[in-house]
Amino acid sequence: MTEKVGVLGKKPLRRTGVERVVNAPLPTVYGKFQAVGYLDHDRGDEQVALVYGDLGRDRVLTRLHSECLTGDAFGSQHCECGDQLAAALRAVAAEGAGVVVYLRGHEGRGIGLLAKLRAMALQAEGLDTVEANLALGLPVDARDYAVAAGMLQDLGVRSVRLMSNNPRKREALVRHGVQVAEQVPLLIPPCESNLTYLRTKRERLDHHLPHLDAVAHLS
Repeated sequence: MTEKVGVLGKKPLRRTGVERVVNAPLPTVYGKFQAVGYLDHDRGDEQVALVYGDLGRDRVLTRLHSECLTGDAFGSQHCECGDQLAAALRAVAAEGAGVVVYLRGHEGRGIGLLAKLRAMALQAEGLDTVEANLALGLPVDARDYAVAAGMLQDLGVRSVRLMSNNPRKREALVRHGVQVAEQVPLLIPPCESNLTYLRTKRERLDHHLPHLDAVAHLS
């Protein structure tokens, strides 16, 4: 198929960046949110921000949550993702205002669902989460937070209190123009199934997880 051209025979400019598409009420078990839907023109992903209350502009309680089908939908105990999502939504509702940016395309720290499952199979054989990605020839963390920053900027948010244990999320937001006034820990009690995974995140990915020191008995 021949690509359409614009005036003077020039190709039309491809749209870039993030575009707000829809705003819909979303009652949940945590409270009544607004689901603000976006299209990421750069990657083609559909994204959503769950907004609670009047956000304001500064020090907005915020969670950037990477999509995790196994944890968010299936209740996997291989990670703490599902519990973190629930805790973030509860915290935003209790605060009376805030936003949870749900980042699609971030499955398995950006490697995709099937690759994540392959990595999990290697972890069952004894590799840690970093070693498993590398053994598959994949990056340890391929996530990009530019779209999250764009969504927050569209919502009028200038600075956040970021619910995260990952200093790289903070660095990414600041790099993309959103100030992080505070990093708020989002610590979930570990279980036997995810303790090794969490320790790897602390030791090799710089996550701040001080609560793991108190659970040596699970080893």
